[in-house]
Amino acid sequence: MILDKLSNWQRYADMNPGFAKAFEFLMRDGLADLAPGRHEIDGDDVFAVVVKENGKGRSGAKLEAHRNYTDIQYCVSGKEEMGWKPVDQCADSEGFDEQKDLGFFGDEPASWLATPAGMFAVFFPADGHAVLAGTGEITKVVVKVRQQ
Repeated sequence: MILDKLSNWQRYADMNPGFAKAFEFLMRDGLADLAPGRHEIDGDDVFAVVVKENGKGRSGAKLEAHRNYTDIQYCVSGKEEMGWKPVDQCADSEGFDEQKDLGFFGDEPASWLATPAGMFAVFFPADGHAVLAGTGEITKVVVKVRQQ
């Protein structure tokens, strides 16, 4: 798991061949104006999902994980907070949907990360993450990068 300011993205570009494309997308102008939903970057290898929702608070955010993709979760506006717990420490699995590359856990996060506008978090397949745990209206872009 990584938490940093978007201005430091170059530090992480070499971690995965798709990261440079993902961060280039996040650095573009007009992110706040993009319509909610999927936006193509590089087919199914790298794509973005724009989310504009009210935060659920900690009690409404559920731990999730992916096996085939790394999430780069960038907060465009609002007060996002995300929970984190290593997947290998999650005991309460609620199953995994291979088609959606998505599994949920009933565990509580081990820690909470304040992720205000301008910050991003990277969650690898080993990282359980509970998103939209902030409050109020949140606009974020989640870039999904296939594991190499």
